[in-house]
Amino acid sequence: MTYIFAHRGASKYAPENTMAAFRKAYELKADGIELDVQLTKDKVPVIIHDESLKRTTSVKGFVGEYTFEELRCLDAGKWFSKKFKGEKIPSLEEFLIWMKPTHLLLNIEFKNNILPYYGMEKIVYDLVKLHGLEDRLIYSSFNHYSLKELKNLDASVDIAPLYSNGLYEPWKYVQQLPAYSAHPSWRTLNQTILNGFKNAGIKVRPYTINDPKRMKWLFENEVEAIVTDIPDVARAVKAGTHSTKGKKVINALQKINLKSWRS
Repeated sequence: MTYIFAHRGASKYAPENTMAAFRKAYELKADGIELDVQLTKDKVPVIIHDESLKRTTSVKGFVGEYTFEELRCLDAGKWFSKKFKGEKIPSLEEFLIWMKPTHLLLNIEFKNNILPYYGMEKIVYDLVKLHGLEDRLIYSSFNHYSLKELKNLDASVDIAPLYSNGLYEPWKYVQQLPAYSAHPSWRTLNQTILNGFKNAGIKVRPYTINDPKRMKWLFENEVEAIVTDIPDVARAVKAGTHSTKGKKVINALQKINLKSWRS
């Protein structure tokens, strides 16, 4: 079984990393949510991708320069559509409270590969533990030192290094962390690499796949999960009901920005 994770929520239909995007992903029957976490000036874990606030709130400055209450005054939805005007930057705790009664799995990405957030690993880990969600969590980051720090806190956590370049025999690197999961860019994958991961017993969850043909190939290879902006299309491809002849589907796919986003 291959799980479908909604990238920053259903981010093709609602502003990324907002509760609107997470609710939409749940509505579209995603199996899990992938989201990004940073720390505010007062050490509150919040869900936002960019270190800079400019793109999604039109405000200058960095996430870590603002307190949580200051960030909550910003509009994180109107950049996407007038329909979402007033959407807020959610705290991780707000999301966890919402998620708990659902079936959803969660992939938390630590966004600390550019700006360091000292102590973030323990703050986030303790919050997840407080809400009793340890068994539904995957932690990922491009900062592999951060993942190692988390592993030192709890050897049982599922950590997954993110990477976007072609590594030689990447399953060996993953095993050295040690980890049993990997989150590679789909661009780094071919059949030989997938076979290597499978033979090594490493779970693979590639990002960010919006092309139905690539989805189909990954489903056929029974990867652990895929991360996508369009969980509804992924669900249809997985079920064998997706058709490019459907006008509605074609229109949706034509609107997709196929640029490779950083996870």
